This record gives sequence, C-alpha cells and structure tokens, in this order.
Amino acid sequence: MERLPYAQRMRNRCIAITVLVTIIIAIVHCSTKDDPVPPAEPAEPQVATAVDTLAQAIAPSDTNQNPNGLVALKGIEDEDFESSGNTANGNVASATNATAESTDSVRDTLHIKAQKDPLLADKIDILLRRYHPDLGVILVVDTKTNEIIAWGERRDGQVQNKPDYIGRTTFPAASLAKLVTIAAAMESNRYSLNTPIPMIGRHHTLYLNQLRVPEKYNGPTMELSEAFARSANPPMAIVGKNVGGKRLNAAAAKLGYNKNFPGNAPNASRYTAPDTGYGLAEVACGFTTSTTLTPLLAAAQVRAILTKKPLEIPWARDMAPFAPQKPLALNLGKFTENTYYGLRESMLRSVTQGTARKHMSTKNMARKNFEALRLGGKTGSLDGNDPAGRYDWFMGFAEAKNDPNKSIVVIVMQMHKEMRSQPATQVAATVINYWAHQNLDLKK
Repeated sequence: MERLPYAQRMRNRCIAITVLVTIIIAIVHCSTKDDPVPPAEPAEPQVATAVDTLAQAIAPSDTNQNPNGLVALKGIEDEDFESSGNTANGNVASATNATAESTDSVRDTLHIKAQKDPLLADKIDILLRRYHPDLGVILVVDTKTNEIIAWGERRDGQVQNKPDYIGRTTFPAASLAKLVTIAAAMESNRYSLNTPIPMIGRHHTLYLNQLRVPEKYNGPTMELSEAFARSANPPMAIVGKNVGGKRLNAAAAKLGYNKNFPGNAPNASRYTAPDTGYGLAEVACGFTTSTTLTPLLAAAQVRAILTKKPLEIPWARDMAPFAPQKPLALNLGKFTENTYYGLRESMLRSVTQGTARKHMSTKNMARKNFEALRLGGKTGSLDGNDPAGRYDWFMGFAEAKNDPNKSIVVIVMQMHKEMRSQPATQVAATVINYWAHQNLDLKK
C-alpha cells in the first residue's frame, strides 16, 4: 500500500488526538456529573487550541510564503524527532521558543548583513535559534574561491555575533580523523577502495581482540571505502596499524594538522600517531580525544580534496582575526591523483550508503535539489572535555551535477550536554537545501 503524503498523515494524527481527548473528557464528565461542586469551564476550547498549536508546529512549511525559508521541518519524519529524544510536547515548546527568539525585535543582525551571503547567514542564524545546541558552529565556504560565504555560532545560551570558535582547537576530531587513514592507505599503494578489510565485532567499538586478525582469517570483511563510509572503527584501525604511524603523520601534515598558521587563524589542530600499539589503532580510527580539529581546518580539508590542490585556509574580508582576510596558500604538499580520487569517492559513499545517508536525503531536502546535487561527507561523534559534552560533526560538500563550479563546503559541529538537538547531518542538509534553492536554476 502506498504511504500517505506527509501533510495528510499529520492532519490525521491531529484528528485522532482531538477525538481521543474528547472521549476522555466525556468519560470524566460522566463520572463526575453527580458531584455537587459547580462544573469548571469547558475544556474543549483549550484542547482544540493545543491541538491547533501541535498541528501548526508539525505542518510542512510553504517556502513561497516564508521569506526565511524554514524548510527544515518539511521533510522531517517522526522517527527523526524520536531519535533525537524529543516528544511531541517538546517539539511544540521548542518551535514556540524558536519562533519567539527568531522574531525578537532586538535580535542582532549586523553580523548577518556583513556576511558574503546574508540570506544564507540568516537561515543559519534561524537554525541555531530553533535547535539551540549547547555549542554550535556552522560554516559554509565557496569551493571555487575558498571564501567563507556564511557562518553561524551559538554558545552560552545565545547566538554569537563573532565567530570565536571556528578556529578553536579543543574539539575532538572523532571519526573525521579517518580521512587521514584513507589518505595514508592510498598513498602507501598497498590499498585500493575495494580492498577487503577484516571486520571483527561491532562497528563502533575498539577492543584488542578486534585488532587480532588470525593468520588464516576467513570471517566477514568490509571494503576500505565502505569501512570509511560506515565509520567502522576496527577495520580502519587495522589499516592504520598496517600502514604505520609514519605514513599517518605524513598524511596528517598534508591535511594541515600540527601546523601553526599565521595569526593563529585557525589554531593548530593536533594529530600524533605513535609507532605501534593500541594507541596507533585509536588514532587511526579517531577513537581518541587527543586528535583535535577546528571547523576552519575541516573546511580547508574538504576543499583541498575537491580541488586536488594543496591545503588553503578559507578566508573572509570581514572575519579578522578569526579567519584570514585574503587567500592563504600553504606549502604543505599534495597527495597523488589516486589519493584525491579515493578520498572523494569515500565521502560520496558516506552519503549514498553510509552514516550520512539517513539525513542527507529527501527527508530534509527538496527532491529536485537532492537529485541535482552531488553530495559527499563524513560524520563523527565522540565525547569531549573542553567544553564537556557529546560532539557531533558533519564535514562535506555539495556541487551541482550540471555545473561543478556551483559548489560549497559545509561544516557543522555541535556539542550537546543533557539534551541532544537535531543531528549535525540534518542541519547540514537543511543548509545545503536552502543554498540550492538560491543558486541552482532548476525547472519546477
């Protein structure tokens, strides 16, 4: 049976809630009809108001009537809210608070108007106010020019007007460090994207027994690119141990780790792979807080992979001292063409078959935009200490299939404490979708 449209399912749920509440009220009324206490005011109007509020909160947005382009809710299915730990009442409260915050007459918009793409910057600002992560950084870079076209940051309970944290180096890189392992593996000429790697145990754990591969192993395997796309720790750790710490550190250097940049924009991200042992395995799969990454360097890494050029730090004229004010070329060396190809294909597979597939889809993007774009990325999550909480990353890109010059790099880094906001990949998909609406000339 074909599934009903999203809007119709939402209306049906509202009707069901109304009927259920009415039945409950009728039962309560019948059980207390002999009570001498004067009856209270009828509750139906309040119930109807609550149901209307719920319906408004979950109804799909009409982008033609919404100048701010709040299309994030249009494709969000119920399971997305459930996986984020939100209830229906919580969604109503969140939507109400976000609306009040985003329409506040005292909202500071000067930093939005000063950005290269103020419309996209305003969209980012609205998303940060709507989802209110404990710490959130969103960064969008034009791939061709390497210029920062929009950014947003939220911390200390409010959206910031300065990008203080885009170059901060205390954030654990988590599985984004797997880019280094893929690069080192391809540079070694010992691996290709379809090389089978032993897959022992669960994807998201890393125990010593998962690293001990029997001499005549005949168990399950996973291709190298699949291990990257699905963010499987054991096979990536095995690859890292096989290529060795020297090659990992060399690949990390070409991706900008351990580099002191002019003006500390950004600060130096840290990556140090030991020669042997369990520590080498941890670093290779990103299962350690010792490897850190700044959002600005993450954007530079993605852009270098797309352009097949040595790493350059993204720049902006109005973001000093947090980012360079002009293009900053770095003499860090290049990977081989084969390595750049492997990195790009692995990121594409993360969206088509890996951890970014669920949210980087038509659930959060208009179908015409999704089909017109080539999407790639890498997700990562790990507990960190400065500030303390659960870090959730997405680094990736979107480029038009019919015009690769129309391309952006998107970085979303969030930190959650007790309550988790929307996944970083979902936020990134919403940002990409809005950019596509503005920049892609697609027939309706």
